[in-house]
Amino acid sequence: MAEQVIKLTRKEKIAQGIEKKPKRKKAMAERLKSERQDTARALLRNSTIAPRKMRLVIDLVRGMAVDKALNVLKFTEKAGAAPVRKLLVSAISNWESKNEGARVEDANLIIKEAFVDEGRTLKRFQPAPQGRAHRIRKRSSHVTLILDTKEEN
Repeated sequence: MAEQVIKLTRKEKIAQGIEKKPKRKKAMAERLKSERQDTARALLRNSTIAPRKMRLVIDLVRGMAVDKALNVLKFTEKAGAAPVRKLLVSAISNWESKNEGARVEDANLIIKEAFVDEGRTLKRFQPAPQGRAHRIRKRSSHVTLILDTKEEN
C-alpha cells in the first residue's frame, strides 16, 4: 500500500518549525511571482473593431486549448479573428520567454482569461438631411488574453 502524503499549510509548517516566517512584503512578492510563472498575458490596445463585435470572437475561444483556438480563429470569418489570432501568438511567445526550454505542446496551455474592454471612441459627424448632422461613434477596444497551464487531474 502506498503511503498517504499529507500536505501542510504554510501556517502548520511555521508552527512545526519546518519553515521560517518570512517578511511580509518579500513573501507576498515571491508568492505572486510563483503564481505568475505559469501564466502569460498579452494586450491589444486601441483595436479599431468595436467591443461588441470583438466579444463575439473572444467568446469563441475563451477556455479553449491554445492549438485548437488558433485553428478556430484561422477559419473564423469575423473581422476580429485576425487581430485576436495575432494576439494569441504573441501570448504564446510571451509564455515561451518566461519558460525557457519548455515546449508549448507539452505544457497543455489554455486560454484562462479573455476579455474585451472599451477603448477610446472617435467622434465624427455625418451629413444628414435638411442641413442636420448625425454623430458617428467609431468605437475601439482593448483585448486581454491570459494563458495558463492546464492541470491534469
